[in-house]
Amino acid sequence: MTRHHYLAASLSALVLTGCVNMAPEYERPVAPVPAELPVADPSQEGASTLTWQQVVQSEELQELIALSLEQNRDLRTVAATVEVARANLITARSGLWPSFNGSGNAQIGDTFDDSSAYSSTFSDSTSAQIGVSAWELDFFGRIRNTNDSALQTYLASVEGERAAKISLVASVAEAWLQLGADKELLRLAQQTAESQKESLELTQALFDAGTASEIDLRRASASVASAQAQAATFEANVRRDINTLRYLVGTDLPPAIEASVALSPSPVQLNLPVGQSSSVLLRRPDVIQAERTLLAANANIGAARAAYFPSVSLSGGVGVAGGDISDLFEGDYASGWTFTPSVSIPIFDFGARQGNLDAARANADAAIATYEGAIQQAFREVANALAVSETISRRLDALEQLAEDTSVTLNLSQERFKSGLDDYLTVLDAQRENYDAQQQLIQANLDHGLNSLALYRALAVWKEPAGSTPSE
Repeated sequence: MTRHHYLAASLSALVLTGCVNMAPEYERPVAPVPAELPVADPSQEGASTLTWQQVVQSEELQELIALSLEQNRDLRTVAATVEVARANLITARSGLWPSFNGSGNAQIGDTFDDSSAYSSTFSDSTSAQIGVSAWELDFFGRIRNTNDSALQTYLASVEGERAAKISLVASVAEAWLQLGADKELLRLAQQTAESQKESLELTQALFDAGTASEIDLRRASASVASAQAQAATFEANVRRDINTLRYLVGTDLPPAIEASVALSPSPVQLNLPVGQSSSVLLRRPDVIQAERTLLAANANIGAARAAYFPSVSLSGGVGVAGGDISDLFEGDYASGWTFTPSVSIPIFDFGARQGNLDAARANADAAIATYEGAIQQAFREVANALAVSETISRRLDALEQLAEDTSVTLNLSQERFKSGLDDYLTVLDAQRENYDAQQQLIQANLDHGLNSLALYRALAVWKEPAGSTPSE
């Protein structure tokens, strides 16, 4: 075996043997929540199996959400952080391999001798080298753990982007529903104001005829002013909702889409989640992100532990030299090589390594708490949404009946007032009851849609297009 072959074999043996991982063995923390979700009917299809296009029924809202995924500035910021993490991962991985550097040199010279009539000496030289600069042999896993930490940080950022997309989809749909509800409330207030004006005109005529009191007239006038004030409030709310949608979408709303915003029929529909195990919460992007952060913190402990042990680095190179550049290609050259191993042994650093290790352990403890907190929050969000789901249908049925009954009562009271059988106070009471019932029904329809989105937000898993999922 030649010296070169022996050196290569020795180097390979060093790299392939003796590599120790100083990171603690990872164990996923036990989820601090009940083992089962409070699901009414586990046989139904759930949020975790649906895409947002299946949850959102309105084509106009689907178009608006797709536009927001392209234009929203907050989402662009999150995407940029993913690219930063990707670049940091590439940098970390480069430490696993030696870096090669090449150099070349050429020199031409001529020397004149003044002591003679004419004398000169011409010389030239050419050399080329390639070398390895300080490649650290990762015996104790410092570089590998640093690389693992960068990988988990990158994957955590990917999950963070997915969570941001789910949140954006839900936020746009929520803003759409709120705009639709406020438009209905504005329409109701305007209709009520017009009805109150008609009642005021009737009361004025009855007052002029002497069959209605001034109290009735003042009450009718006050009811008109109250309805107009509420209409102005809801008009401001509609404008505010439009501004919110513009911000979320990241651009002006297409006029046709803005005009199509409505609360009924419901633009979103979602069944109860599938399965009874709370382990479905582990598929949430924010929970996965928290676990990736925990894995990164675990790897950082390994890197901090490895700093207590010696580090071995290799450097070396090979080179050739000749008279002129053509000699390098014709074989008329001299060759040489160098090999320089070095060992760095930590002795005393005034507690720097211990401080780094303590910080890494504390970060891991914080990551565990964050992970467990993310699971607890996920369980709370799902449980709250399911609690509303179990009662919202009964609430809607009751409010629809209430709105119908108060509408009939209002018509009867108006007829009795015209006939002189009741005073205007009875009419005002009937109007107020009907108006309140209509408002409650609109709010219940809004809550129904918002609760469907809450279930989607709590359980959805973002499905990336084929081929776009990052690999480890």
